[in-house]
Amino acid sequence: MLSPETVRELLEPFSIQLSEADIDKIQQYVDLLLRWNQKINLTSIRTPEECLTRHFGESFLLARMFPLQGRLLDIGSGAGFPGLALKLISPDLAVVLLEPVAKKRAFLKEVARVCGLGPIGVRGERFEDFSRHAKPHSFDIITARAVGGLEKLVPLAIDLLNPGGRLCLWIGRQKVREVMQMKLYLQWAEPLKIPGSEERVILAGRKI
Repeated sequence: MLSPETVRELLEPFSIQLSEADIDKIQQYVDLLLRWNQKINLTSIRTPEECLTRHFGESFLLARMFPLQGRLLDIGSGAGFPGLALKLISPDLAVVLLEPVAKKRAFLKEVARVCGLGPIGVRGERFEDFSRHAKPHSFDIITARAVGGLEKLVPLAIDLLNPGGRLCLWIGRQKVREVMQMKLYLQWAEPLKIPGSEERVILAGRKI
């Protein structure tokens, strides 16, 4: 297990303030992730150092863009990034994770239990199906990291956002122009470059 000092050092470029309790939960999360990853395919990343920077750091970076509060929907959660990681540093955030793979849902529930993250909604629907039955204007933040089909996802997500809510995408630079051309009642902020990467950014749009 990585030491608390190493955790702080590796996450320093992402400008996140972490308590001792936060670091303890991150250590537990990383340990679970690497152990479960030996049995089911949660991530292609195999070292704890890369897990911290590529998964946790990139997720936590969103906290630099705006306050994390209200209800968050995470589309295609996988191993819990960014949705479950954001819950870790924002305990009052109400989080719903969409993950269609049953074994990954089991992992997400186990992390929430072991790390004491409180009640988490873990749903098995694909986003298109979920959006048909979800109440409009019911989320303050919707996140999607490394998810395809943005031409369908973005319009559906907008319908689920509260006025002033934010859609946040972790995408490659080559996708930025394409997505920003989808005006659709969104005011896009300047893309936030991810430390350590020349190709990936966070793009956030506020519903107007």
